[in-house]
Amino acid sequence: MPYEPPTHTVERSLRATTGARTVAGVDEVGRGAWAGPVTVCAAVTGLRRPPEGLTDSKLLTVNRRTALAAELADWVTAFGLGHASPQEIDTLGMTAALRLAAVRALEALPQRPDAVILDGKHDYLGRPWQVRTVIKGDQSCVSVAAASVIAKVHRDAHLAELGARHPEFGFEGNAGYPAPIHRQALEEHGPTEHHRMSWAYLDALPRWRHLRLPAPRGAAARTPEPAGDDGGQLGFF
Repeated sequence: MPYEPPTHTVERSLRATTGARTVAGVDEVGRGAWAGPVTVCAAVTGLRRPPEGLTDSKLLTVNRRTALAAELADWVTAFGLGHASPQEIDTLGMTAALRLAAVRALEALPQRPDAVILDGKHDYLGRPWQVRTVIKGDQSCVSVAAASVIAKVHRDAHLAELGARHPEFGFEGNAGYPAPIHRQALEEHGPTEHHRMSWAYLDALPRWRHLRLPAPRGAAARTPEPAGDDGGQLGFF
């Protein structure tokens, strides 16, 4: 299906209205997964012409996304990755864990950005960062689209590594998201140390529901979501 390529419109607007010299696009992946970290990428792209085919990572095939991430690693001015572990998600709740991962990603950049474009309508980052939220920013903003692709490829690679250690869960295919093979493995083997233990999927597993941790105060328990995406350190490995 044809789509409009992302532009630098928001990046230019922030430069013009706030005087920002460095603008970072930020996107996350792994919010709806049962296992693995939530991963955030912060990408600084400048105003150069982006690689052909850049868009939201969810609109790309696996092969195209992987090839594009390799191209972006050399094309972007800088990028940083931040992660919040399943244990941090269980302790803090998803919103606070997202902020933790985003701060880690931004602090991994060689230079603190003057402004941040955050994908979506909710500002989970907050002060002291100067944030502009953009719904579907991963499709419309170059820097956010770049962050989307880099975050997705790095997290998928990490989950594939976990899948080699726990092949019964099919992490290399489902990236820790709800999927039939994932649910079956949970029923038979129970959760691993890579699973989020405060989430409601455990309620549907009679043998293992006693392991469920209480949701953090003020954080809603997560219920099962379909496979797929919503939308630190320098590098993951």
